[in-house]
Formats: sequence, C-alpha cells, structure tokens
Amino acid sequence: MNNEWLNAYVLHRRPYRETSYIVDFFSLEEGRISAVAKGVKNSKSDKKSLLQPFQHLRLQLSGRSDLKNLRHVESVAPSISLTGTALFCAMYVNELTNRIMPQGLASDGVYSAYEAALLALRDEADIEVTLRQLEFALLDEMGLLPDFTSDVEYEMPIEENGRYHFQLDAGFIQIPDDVVGARGIPGTALLSLSQGEFTPLSKKVAKVLCRDLLKPLIGDKPLKSRELFMTKPR
Repeated sequence: MNNEWLNAYVLHRRPYRETSYIVDFFSLEEGRISAVAKGVKNSKSDKKSLLQPFQHLRLQLSGRSDLKNLRHVESVAPSISLTGTALFCAMYVNELTNRIMPQGLASDGVYSAYEAALLALRDEADIEVTLRQLEFALLDEMGLLPDFTSDVEYEMPIEENGRYHFQLDAGFIQIPDDVVGARGIPGTALLSLSQGEFTPLSKKVAKVLCRDLLKPLIGDKPLKSRELFMTKPR
C-alpha cells in the first residue's frame, strides 16, 4: 500500500495524542480504513485543511496494522459545500457508512452511492430519495436488501394489487384476501421500489423498511447525527 494512491473521503476524525488525528476514510480501493495523521492537529498545514468531510481526496498510506499512517494527501476536487438540512443529512451519510461498512471491505456500489448522495445533497435533490438510495446500497452490500419482486412464502411474483407482510429475516409474504382489516404493504409500492421508482407511497414504505433493516447493523448506540438534527434550530 506504500505506493498506491487511494480515492477517498473523510468520514470522521478524532484527536490522537497531543499533535495528531486518527482519521476514518472511505476509499474506493480499500473500503473503510483508518490512519494516523501525525503532527497536524495544531498546525496550519495543507494536510490539516484537507482532512475535512465531503471532499474527494487522493491519499497514500503506510503500515501493516489495521491503523495505518497517512503519508500523503491531496485534493481531487473542491470540498462539497453543504448547509442546513443538507449538512445534517450528509453527516448522517458519513456516520452510517462509518458504522456499517466493515473495515477493509471495498465496494464499488456503496462508494458510488456515497458519492452520489453527497452530490445530490449539494444539488438540493429530494432528501428522502437520496438517503434511501444510500441506505439501500449499504443494505445490499451487507446482503440484507430484500427482494421486492417475490413472495418468499409462496415463491410467487409480487402482485400489484396484493398486500404484504414483511418478515425481517425472510422477506415479503402475501396477506390472504380473506384476512379482514389487514393493512400490510401495497404490492404496487414494492414493485415501484424494485424499479428504483420513488413515488409518494413507495417513499413511505422504503423509510419504514430501512429503519427496521438498519437497526441490527447500527446497534443500540444512538447516531449522533440524528441527535444533532433533532436539536438543530428550526
């Protein structure tokens, strides 16, 4: 890794000893990886100014342990400017990616979705769609994204007019027509999601599904970005 350049973004940084930082990066080539940036904490160096979130970087790392040393870093593009709700959402994107992606697991799909999410937030795209697409990419990489086209119990295609129950460890199961008062998930929403279409109905379904599917991956520790968003001035 000593001579390899990595394309990466900063997910998080924290103080390390008196003069350094430990920085969590998300890279295209090596996935999530942590490195010590030595001697930059109290300096005005270019290296410190670059170690900020939402900026596409190129870096070189060294070391054989899980905690690398940052040798070189340079900017690929200007920092993505975010404010207000978009900034809080981007912080959520960073925290979620850092919490879920295993160290050293490279994923073209998640990296592309991560980069697309930051750009979409910058361009003021639909925030709900932006977050769901990133969450879907993470769930897909972890093998937890359900099949939106198939009934897992009866092994039949999802029906547009059917209603379905979601079983967390299995998938979607059709609710029989003779079950009175059953609400369930509309088949039309599932079929929309299978095509990557976010209608008002499918957006609501996707939000609930992602909340339930992400719980085991996030764990019991609350996400700081969610807490900050809840307390931000309205």
